[in-house]
Amino acid sequence: MYQNILVAIDGSHTSQIALQEAIKLSKALQGRLLIVHIVDTVIFNWEGAYVDPSTIWDAMIKEGEEILQRAKSEAEAEGAKAETKLIKIDMLGPRVPEVIEEASRNWPADLIVIGTHGRRGISRIFLGSVAEGVVRVASKPVLLIRGE
Repeated sequence: MYQNILVAIDGSHTSQIALQEAIKLSKALQGRLLIVHIVDTVIFNWEGAYVDPSTIWDAMIKEGEEILQRAKSEAEAEGAKAETKLIKIDMLGPRVPEVIEEASRNWPADLIVIGTHGRRGISRIFLGSVAEGVVRVASKPVLLIRGE
């Protein structure tokens, strides 16, 4: 069944719910978890005189590491076998869904778990959906966990 479960988290309440479901599933199936967090440092127009992008990137990476450490501690406290991976997107081209798919192939995962906000209409169009993108590119099953 699902022995290697990748769960993508971003620090949101919805991703916390997804993490909890992934922990329960990995324990029930006596599997392992790979908890990933993506830091996308590709931001346009950093040429301005008033912006030091390295400070922002460093803060994003530090926050990502903290999110992963909390998630790993939670998983291990629940008795799940967990490891973490901070993934940095530092060039144009790869998008978050494709990076999650690549991580799932490289690990290799049997299942991807990700939270979804369940937005509809105009808010979905403007905000996009990482979960929807993962479903479109995934080469393995994806379990979507809806936020509250």
